Amino acid sequence: MSASGGTKAIVAALGANLAIAAAKFVAFLFSGSSSMLAESVHSLADSGNQGLLLLGGKKAQREATPQHPFGYGRERYIYAFLVSIVLFSVGGMFAVYEGYEKVKHPHDIEAWYWPVGVLLFAIIAEGYSFRTAIKESNETRGSLSWSQFVRRAKAPELPVVLLEDFGALIGLVLALGGVGLALATGDGVWDGIGTLCIGVLLILIALILAVETKSLLLGEAAGLEEVQKIRMAIVDGDTVTSVIHMRTLHLGPEELLIAAKIAVRHDDTAAEVARAINEAEVRIREAVPIARVIYLEPDIYSAAEAAAGPDPAATPGGTGH
Repeated sequence: MSASGGTKAIVAALGANLAIAAAKFVAFLFSGSSSMLAESVHSLADSGNQGLLLLGGKKAQREATPQHPFGYGRERYIYAFLVSIVLFSVGGMFAVYEGYEKVKHPHDIEAWYWPVGVLLFAIIAEGYSFRTAIKESNETRGSLSWSQFVRRAKAPELPVVLLEDFGALIGLVLALGGVGLALATGDGVWDGIGTLCIGVLLILIALILAVETKSLLLGEAAGLEEVQKIRMAIVDGDTVTSVIHMRTLHLGPEELLIAAKIAVRHDDTAAEVARAINEAEVRIREAVPIARVIYLEPDIYSAAEAAAGPDPAATPGGTGH
């Protein structure tokens, strides 16, 4: 996995979640708090999710084969989508079920210092993990807002860890609120309500992750800035006079496919066109290093034919001339 895959953030989150899951489960055994049980399952699910992200990054590094000629870069998208399923089913649905049962059959929280102490420890640990994810994300998000970064990032790991850690911190606050209200009022229903809120939160985060990773699985084009760089790199103003149309596709977070029809002069020789294509490929890779697969098709530009065809600029990754 490349540095942009956020390996450091994933490992930090994995270590924090394993420690937190164990502490929360011990707190549940001593206190009987349903919020603690839901939170321990949540942390265990998060630990499994970080393991899936690391596994996806490892599998994505495999070399291309005749059966998969464009490689395995999309393995990272597949495992990120699995994360959303685990978070929804194991984390969210379990918490909703446990909260519903606790609301129906409330009981007092015993040994209150266990859940309170563990929750405070968990907030500190999750805060460290969240800080690590933010620091790594800041190295790649540039001027994008956080919501734009989550929506547009081609490497799924950092957005996944960011959302998981953010959800974990909110969930811990909800759990602490549920336990605190249950202790203050002597009514265990509040513990169940806190658990229900945790479940709803996890389901919402899982749905956001599913939508974003589904888009990556379907295949996303390069960003507008990269498309512009590619277009400028293709045209040399001599042999290649313009880009008739172009399509780009992410084969993986750091692998970009480019297919373009380029306009050449009608009196250029085959040797001149071939040399211009080779030089254009070099310029493209210098401008956008993740451009791994490039197909350039030369053609004689015709304004009439272009006007009769589909509008290239109407398709993401396309460009006009």
